[in-house]
Amino acid sequence: MGWRSTCFPFAAALAISQAPAADAQFKERDAAVAAPYLARADHIAGSNGFAAARAALSRDYERIIAELITLTEIPAPPFEEAVRARAFAKMLDAAGLADVEIDAEGNAMGLRRGRGTGPLLVVTAHLDTVFPKETDVKVRREGGWLHAPGIGDDTAGLATILAYVRALDAAGIATDSDILFMGNVGEEGPGDLRGVRHLFEKGRYRDRIGRFISIESGRGRVINGGIGSRRYKVTFQGPGGHSLHDFGLVNPAYAMAGAIQALGRFSAPRTPRTTFNIGVLEGGTSVNSIPFSVSMLVDMRSEGAEALRAVEDHLMAVLPKAVAEENATRSTAKGAISYRTELSGDRPVGQTPASQDIVQAAAAALKVAGIKPMLQWASTDSNIPMSRGIPAVTLGSGFQVERVHSLEEALLLDRDETLRHMSAGLATIIAIAGGPID
Repeated sequence: MGWRSTCFPFAAALAISQAPAADAQFKERDAAVAAPYLARADHIAGSNGFAAARAALSRDYERIIAELITLTEIPAPPFEEAVRARAFAKMLDAAGLADVEIDAEGNAMGLRRGRGTGPLLVVTAHLDTVFPKETDVKVRREGGWLHAPGIGDDTAGLATILAYVRALDAAGIATDSDILFMGNVGEEGPGDLRGVRHLFEKGRYRDRIGRFISIESGRGRVINGGIGSRRYKVTFQGPGGHSLHDFGLVNPAYAMAGAIQALGRFSAPRTPRTTFNIGVLEGGTSVNSIPFSVSMLVDMRSEGAEALRAVEDHLMAVLPKAVAEENATRSTAKGAISYRTELSGDRPVGQTPASQDIVQAAAAALKVAGIKPMLQWASTDSNIPMSRGIPAVTLGSGFQVERVHSLEEALLLDRDETLRHMSAGLATIIAIAGGPID
């Protein structure tokens, strides 16, 4: 299918993901809201300037793939992104951005100056992957696929950003807004969104940011809801002892087991979608020793701030009860059971309403490209601006990716489809940054 399509009531035709708390499907009465964004996207798609930008992306395809491979083969586990950040910063500089730098947190960024008449737009992809430094990240090609851990999440986003910068310049597209293109650190689990958090709390551009686009793996999705999470390490401690000679003393493993059972009885709401999990259990020294320390890692998530707080409150309520029950059940002659909690993850809940311009523009650009848009909830870098009331979405990089977060992660080399999806993302950036076309 070609880029342009017949204009019809976009709002009524937009496909929305079926996640329980996703935005409700646009209805006919909302067509008046969506119509100007669809018209704008159609105008951009049909312009000579955008045709030049698409042509530049097409000419650039082999370079995009080469940069993708180069960056993928630089290990970048959370808190160890520095080498990849330096490489990406050099690429941003070579692409012609101004004020290229690596900030105090490790984010690599550069500015594409506009006319200065619009709010600053941030376009970012994350540098880190989930894989340990020793992981073999050498890219191998098998048929029409590239295989390597981290090649799609989110190295493909970094390559897409570089392609966008060059396409805008090749087409001579000017924008009202300055655009800050960035590779940020700390998006994956233990990073706890530290790169984007720094951008908004301490970064030099923090008071200028008016719009935010994160690029992640995938196609056709417009993530406008940020699933919040709270993660804890809970440690139970006791006197320990010999399993035979000290039998009858309090055991921290029993206290932890009681807490696990009590947490498991919590009735989490389906709307907003709320989940909890205990994923790691640690502790003990031997099978014939009463442990002096055991711990568990707890993950709690929700699409609603109040629901997330409710499950967290439940966890905090069951912990002292489980400890008290164990101390009352067995002997504390050599010491009692105690516990401590350590917050290890805190991602705020957020949402950009479907009516916001950034959501409408992103969905319209996809629709005009002949791609069915889906509004979704997820946990991404966009959680931070969403939670602060700054319009934000997370878009797909344009590449089809399979087996994300596995050693078999793979990226499909389907040039035409990749460029079609990638072009929709570029059209969104142009629409939001205020780029008059022809």
